[in-house]
Amino acid sequence: MGLKRRINYQWRLFLPIATALCIVFGAIIFYQYKREANYRAQVFNTEIDLIDSRILDAYRQDVNLRTFLSFIQQFFQGSMFEGVRVSVYTDDRLTYSLGTPIPLDMTDVDIRKRSATYSNIEGSDGERLVRREEDKLYFFSKVKSDDGKVTVCTAMPYSDNVHDAIDIDMRVWLVILSALAVTLIIAYLSTRILSRNVVLLREFAYNAASGGKVREDYEFPRNELGDISREILKFYHDRNKSLETIKRERRISIHAIEEKAKISRQMTNNINHEIKTPVGIIRGYLESILGDPEMDDQTRTRFLERMMTNVERLTSLLNDVSTMTRLENGADMIAVESVNMHDLVYQIEYDLPANNLAGKMEFQFDIPLDCEVTGNYSLLNGMVCGLIKNSALYSGGTEIHLNMISENERFYVFSFYDNGNGVGEEHIPHLFERFYRVDNGRSRKMGGTGLGLPIVKSTIDSLGGTISVHNRSKGGLEYIFTLPKYVDKD
Repeated sequence: MGLKRRINYQWRLFLPIATALCIVFGAIIFYQYKREANYRAQVFNTEIDLIDSRILDAYRQDVNLRTFLSFIQQFFQGSMFEGVRVSVYTDDRLTYSLGTPIPLDMTDVDIRKRSATYSNIEGSDGERLVRREEDKLYFFSKVKSDDGKVTVCTAMPYSDNVHDAIDIDMRVWLVILSALAVTLIIAYLSTRILSRNVVLLREFAYNAASGGKVREDYEFPRNELGDISREILKFYHDRNKSLETIKRERRISIHAIEEKAKISRQMTNNINHEIKTPVGIIRGYLESILGDPEMDDQTRTRFLERMMTNVERLTSLLNDVSTMTRLENGADMIAVESVNMHDLVYQIEYDLPANNLAGKMEFQFDIPLDCEVTGNYSLLNGMVCGLIKNSALYSGGTEIHLNMISENERFYVFSFYDNGNGVGEEHIPHLFERFYRVDNGRSRKMGGTGLGLPIVKSTIDSLGGTISVHNRSKGGLEYIFTLPKYVDKD
């Protein structure tokens, strides 16, 4: 069975309105027609009343009625009342007649019996009736004088002149029909505007439901329904944008989780690898000592010293791993406070001769006395010491500098550099990666764990700052890092 074709929404909206308008106009036309017809008939009857009144006035003034009737006949010659019939009875005897005599005994009942259609209009002076007699319509009136001696009967055939006088002017019909046509046109245009909005909204709903492409340039009409449609369209696009944002953030989150898991696996593998080396060395020396009870003291002491070196290396590695884990997994739990960078770096410089952290390199700094940053004293101390240690181990230079070079409303900007050899440009992007070594053999010989610079970066990141590194034109590496200014919330 085929699908039934539905009527267009505009026609479903227009046809009831047009039908209602036609009914209303029909009722108005019918009422106006009846009212106008009755009014014109009354006007016509008023003229007949005037004929009767003039005849009775002539009688009261003792004017010759025959002469008066002849005057009336001449007066109405060529007018709509041409052919009017007048009969005058005196004491029930016909005395004067204009046209065919009208029977005196003709009553309402007689007229009703002999009439197919009629209209009865009551007046103060007598009766006026419109009747059809022998297929001719008549206006009929019968009036008596005050003394009851004279009776005047008047009848008017329904001629073309009479029809034109009492019929409604065709121009009236044209005006009414024109008004109806204009109203229907306005209704059609109005329903077209409303239906256009519904058609566009239907198209949008269909595309949205079926997964089709929904345009953003729907031209909804400027009305209340159009405003609602635009809000629905805006809500739909905002919802889609929100869903896209959620999907994108979800993909980013999944990617971040996967990257974090990947980094964790890499770190675990690197830690295992880094731990196996010193543990293997320690085990080898222990087996050598235990397997040779007769080993001389000098050899045993050398083996024990090497075992101690690898134990210290293993301890440093475990400490660095612990620091990295705390920075990555508990960054939001780090207690921050106001830290005076000048005092912190001054104390580090003061302790360098004792701990030999800078080796043979000279350390200098230039930081204002009132340089208050938001941070953690222990982490910042470890971060600066890590940079110094890294330069002392690998730069091959003679000087280390730490200066505050600029500031803005939120941050202090610092420069840490040395005058050493620097590194190849291909290594720059990887210096903050875990366990990355520019020279594996040299780094292991120096005792590095491969976590020094990653810890520096994680420290600054956890405190809300940034860090970058590049080779200096004059030689050596330069680290540019920022730390947030301390703001007293009280």
